[in-house]
Amino acid sequence: MPVYQYKGFDAGGASRTGIVDADSPKEARIQLRALRVHVTDLEAMDTLQVSTSRRFLPAFLQRRHRESITLLTRQLATMLRSGIPLASCLTALVEQADHPDLEIVLRDIREKVTQGAGLADALAHHPGYFDELFVNMVKAGEAAGNLDQILGRLADFNQKQDRMRAKLKASMAYPVVLISFGVVVVVVLMTFVVPRILKLLQRGNGSELPLATEILVTVSSFVGSYWWLLFLVTVACYAAFRVALRNEEMLYRWDRFKMRVPVLGELYKKVSVSRFCVTLSTLLKSGIPALQALDIVKGIVGNTVMARVVGEIHTKIVEGADISGPVKKSGVFPPVVGYMIAVGEQAGTLEEMLERVAESYDDEIEITSQKVTSMVEPILIISLALIIGFIVIAILLPILQIGQAAGV
Repeated sequence: MPVYQYKGFDAGGASRTGIVDADSPKEARIQLRALRVHVTDLEAMDTLQVSTSRRFLPAFLQRRHRESITLLTRQLATMLRSGIPLASCLTALVEQADHPDLEIVLRDIREKVTQGAGLADALAHHPGYFDELFVNMVKAGEAAGNLDQILGRLADFNQKQDRMRAKLKASMAYPVVLISFGVVVVVVLMTFVVPRILKLLQRGNGSELPLATEILVTVSSFVGSYWWLLFLVTVACYAAFRVALRNEEMLYRWDRFKMRVPVLGELYKKVSVSRFCVTLSTLLKSGIPALQALDIVKGIVGNTVMARVVGEIHTKIVEGADISGPVKKSGVFPPVVGYMIAVGEQAGTLEEMLERVAESYDDEIEITSQKVTSMVEPILIISLALIIGFIVIAILLPILQIGQAAGV
């Protein structure tokens, strides 16, 4: 059933906007008229376009509403556990959706479910909101008849991932703010303040300027005249870099380089190991076979180096090996992870052991992120102080020259 977005006003004259699903625009207007809403604008919404268009945006512009989806997942699990039919649960979620695009997606999912489709199949039409992990776990829950339990695990999993992501963002917030502030200060100084001061100094100083001042004049003149060129070059380099990363081999080399960077590489590796362990544990607990679970983990681990290792693990398991052997030989996973997985396989508690490894690494990630922040902060402060100090010295040197010349 199509979905329409409307604008209008009610009987009291207050403006009204919202979304309604109907078979045709005429039916939509009849529904709104019954609600005493006078429609001024009615537009059909393409649910597939709403769901997929965000995938072509940069990561920081992709509003996937993670927190809202986690909350909706937990609410859906609670309602299903209470015996409420799935269609009624989806109707309740539609009514309380706090984002228009999310409401459109939920309406489309409800429509497909009422027409006889499975929930997993309906979710699969919106990969921008529900990834492969989400869809496959729901499919396993529908097959096993424990969808409410699976949705509860999904909510817990997403909540843990959101918590870890928030910790990483919080640890990097101060360095990012410091860098941004430093760049703004330097640009303002070089573009507006320094040129005016240097013009006054050049008028009052007939002799040759010091080397530091000459360098500052050259840089300031270039930035003031060609700032647009610097901006275009920066944007072009970023765009070329993003295009290059679409190549699988280039992306693999970039991820391998990030893992080798001192301190930061350690943090990156721990985040990938934690994601691998917690995701595989969640999938195995949900009853998904190991081979299928590894295929899913390979696609969402977020690290092509580790994704290749997961692919090798999958191949070895098909050949009859266990999981711990390829993990130990990979060189990507720390040795302790391989040994703990081996213990879990022998004891038949692989899911619990993977969860313990993930919890352990979550603690290490927090410690490592604090270590990175404590190292980056003084480096940034010192760098900013050196740049501003050079600007101040370059301005003071000709002033001292003028004073000496006047004294002579």
